[in-house]
Amino acid sequence: MDETYHPRAPAWEVEQWFNTDQAPTLDSLRGKVIVLEAFQMLCPGCVTHGLPQAQRVRQTFPSSKLAVIGLHTVFEHHAAMTPTSLQAFLHEYRITFPVGVDMPGGRDGLPRTMRAYGMQGTPTLILIDAKGRLRQHHFGQVADLALGAEIAELLIEAA
Repeated sequence: MDETYHPRAPAWEVEQWFNTDQAPTLDSLRGKVIVLEAFQMLCPGCVTHGLPQAQRVRQTFPSSKLAVIGLHTVFEHHAAMTPTSLQAFLHEYRITFPVGVDMPGGRDGLPRTMRAYGMQGTPTLILIDAKGRLRQHHFGQVADLALGAEIAELLIEAA
């Protein structure tokens, strides 16, 4: 399908990265399927479902074909969810995939990447195909089996 049906994923606007020496970009990950997990550390659904699911995805699929990227996108409780707090959170919850801190937004408080992707809140899971196109956008929980099937379809397509 062409980009009419699957638009290019917007660039990530990140002010700081954790768990990586090199800042990942859509261009640097071209050729891999990307699972983007947008979360807030004070979001119960993120802590109980979204982040553990992202960890399972990372452990299940080969890193040569799939990248899991976290996006800490804070749109509330800004004073409590600082990069220092996030660093401790990632350590305590053993989050090992790269996590970027979404750039703060304008007057309405929506972070830049969150706005660019049209996210409604957290957790949000976005699938980007190997060509850098948006393929799925899930707000809230998505079942492991359904997500695995979507990822497998994109991996087969990429091959």
